[in-house]
This record gives sequence, C-alpha cells and structure tokens, in this order.
Amino acid sequence: NVVQALDARTGNFIWEHRREMDERLRPGAQMRSLAIYQDLIILNTVDAHIVGLDARTGEVRWDTPVMPDHEGYGFSSGPVVADGVIVAGLRGCQRFREETCYIVGLNARTGQIIWKTSTVARPGERGGDTWGDLPVLFRAGSDAWIPGSYDPVSGLVYYGTSQAKPWTREARGTDGDALYSNSTLALDPATGEMKWYYQHLPGDSHDMDETFERILVDYDGRQSVFTMGKLGILWELDRVTGSFVNAIDLGYQNILDVSTETGEVTYRDGMVVGVFEELYFCPSTGGFKSLRAMSYHPSAGAMYIPLNLHCETAEFLPVEMRDGGGGEGGVRERQNHFHPDSPDQLGEFHALDIRTGETLWKNRRRAPYNTAALTTAGGLVFVGDWDRHIFAYDTDTGETRWESRLTTMANGYPITYAVDGTQYVAFVAGSPLGGASWAATVPNDLLPELRNPRNAGNAIFVFAL
Repeated sequence: NVVQALDARTGNFIWEHRREMDERLRPGAQMRSLAIYQDLIILNTVDAHIVGLDARTGEVRWDTPVMPDHEGYGFSSGPVVADGVIVAGLRGCQRFREETCYIVGLNARTGQIIWKTSTVARPGERGGDTWGDLPVLFRAGSDAWIPGSYDPVSGLVYYGTSQAKPWTREARGTDGDALYSNSTLALDPATGEMKWYYQHLPGDSHDMDETFERILVDYDGRQSVFTMGKLGILWELDRVTGSFVNAIDLGYQNILDVSTETGEVTYRDGMVVGVFEELYFCPSTGGFKSLRAMSYHPSAGAMYIPLNLHCETAEFLPVEMRDGGGGEGGVRERQNHFHPDSPDQLGEFHALDIRTGETLWKNRRRAPYNTAALTTAGGLVFVGDWDRHIFAYDTDTGETRWESRLTTMANGYPITYAVDGTQYVAFVAGSPLGGASWAATVPNDLLPELRNPRNAGNAIFVFAL
C-alpha cells in the first residue's frame, strides 16, 4: 500500500503515499502494478480498496472500499482503465462465503462503483449447473488477480480467471466444469455485461491457473487475444466473438491433451486423483508459465515467454465444508523435481512463432527466469533471472546482446520509456516475486548453491539505451 513517485530522468524522490493497513495482512502482501488515468494514479490495495491519487502530489482524491474490511478479500495487482472506467479483479476468494469473487467497475474520476460481475456462476444463472448442486456458499475461487487488457476497437475488456477452489474436484465436491474458473471473460466496461467467455480448463484439479495476461494481437486480418497459463499452452481466441482459434502446447506438461481443432481438453488416464493420493505431475503447482508476463514482438510475429521447468510429487488435501472454511486445500509431502527434459536447469526463455507454433529459439539457464519479458522495436527482448542477471536478447536469434549483474535478484515487470529523446529500460529488484508462496522455495530445493543477499532492500535499476 505504498506508492512512490520518482523523477524518470534522475531517480530523485518526488512524493510518497503510504496508506495505513492491518499489519496482519502485510506478510506476503504484494502489488504488481498501478494504473494511470489522466492526472490520476490508480492504486488497488491489499485490503480491497481502490484509491485515486493526484499524480503530481500524491494527494488522495478518493478512496473506495470494494469489499468489507477483515474478510480476506483484496488485490494483488493493479486495474486497467477502459474508456473512463476502472476495471479491477479481486483475489482472496478461496474461503467459503456467500459473496463470490467478482470483477468491479468504477468511475475513474469519482471512484464511484458502477457495476460488479461475478466470476463464479451462481445457481439458477447461466453456467450455474457446472458446479453441480453445490450451494453458492461452497463455490469458491475464480479470482481475477492479474490486470486485464482493454481493446478500444471492440470496446471490450478481457480478464483471465484462476482455478476453482479448493484445488481438486474431490475436495470441491463436484467434477463439473465450475464456470467461470480458468476462463477468458470479455466484459463491456460500461456495464460489466459478460459479452462472451471461453473456459480453457474445465474442471481443473491441479491448481493450473489460466489467469495471466491477455495479449491483443492484430495479424493476417485476425483480431486475436492470446494467453498462456501454467501448463505452457498458448491459447488464441477471436477477441470479437470468443471463438477458439488455436492452442500450441509447448509439450512439457503431462496432465492433459488439447485438440488443436476444437480446443477441447482431455485429462490423461490417472491424472485426476482424489485427496491423499500421491501424484507426480508437470508442471508443479508453481507452473511452467506464471505471473511473469510474456511479450509479443509484431515484426517477428513471436511471443517471448519466461518459463521455469519443474515438476512435483505431492498429495492434495481436503478442506472443511463450512461457512468460512474452504481454502485452496493445498498439498502435503511435496517434492520438487527438475523437468525430465531439463534435468539440471530450471529457467527457459522461449521464442514462439504465433502463426506456425514453431520454436524460433530458446535459452536455458540453471537459475529460474524471474521477471516479465519486455520487447522493443530495436529487436531486443529484456528479461531477468533469480541469479541477479538481466539480459537483452536478440529477438531473431536469442543471442545475448547485453547483460548486467544487479546487487540482488531482478524482479517484477520491466518497462521502457523515453524522456527528452533518451530511451530507458527500468527493472525492479528485491525480494522474491511471490516470496510468501511456496514457489519461492523451489530454487532453494533444487539449486542449493544459488544465493541472494538477505534483506537487500528494494530498488529500481534504470539503464539508458
């Protein structure tokens, strides 16, 4: 709940907004992005407020709670602004409550709530039967915890949702599709109306989120939206109609098969198990692809994707079926493994042709890649890793054109910007992204020699091109 404004040329401090919060929420609290609208900075808070700040002074213009305090709801990423409407997706929806998760729309000038759209299909509504006969109290999950994308041409906002909760079908008490989990939702930002949806993974039973970034691409007369979830399958949909176009499986996962003709998924024999049953599965619940965003380069016609190749052996757990119970369920007896195709390297940076599905090149490293990818018009793609390196790769060949070593691990989402004719690239560095989650322990389990400074603080490293 802290925002700082820095001079983009010098790094000099300008102002800080520090919002008070319940200190019990601070462990693991994260905020991955902000939004800018006219002269406002839009801050989502970890305790479920949305705040409009004056961009020049940091003064609070308005502060809107979107969920009651002390109920566990909040945000872990910023919103997207669509034609004057702030659109934001909640997290913290794993507990059993009558109030399901939703995406909310606010007037960007006043902060007034305009609409709320549930990301869980309720009994009696479209898709309500996909949860079987479960009452709404026991329909949890479908958090929309990564910012959506706005297309001003179609006038739609595209959001991804996460898995149903608890993670496994047996723990949920239904083997239904559980709409609108693991889906792409196309919303009218003016009203919140769901114009279409596409469910990528019906009835997920392995914590395989499909909630990550939606990338809008126009090519060959198509208007497409691309996304990739934890499984490492690149999905392409028609962003006007929501119809399936293509699915490119990188070939590393062992959980299901996907039809490139229809997009239908079929779980492989033995891969959907009950609670307390040991299962080896790839990827682990951390995912090959995760919140570290991929990037598209229009000249190359390719996606550039940070991946981490690891698998897991574990037993999924049940939950308490009561008001306030639930949760993810989680696992026990977890063992992390290198992927069999990469027996001593975790990190892979993958360049994928969106037309053909061909791998143009890939770079593997022992350390995991730890930042989003960033492409530039100069034919470069930037990314950072857990071992404090940041790289500029050639988008055509994967050759390392430049690299630098930071004082601690690169992190988050690099950006590029220009001031007075000079172009800059900025990286955040500091504590592990997702440091409160189990995924932060994977390198310690598999790469014991990899060390980073403790309490190294947080910094922004800015480089001039």
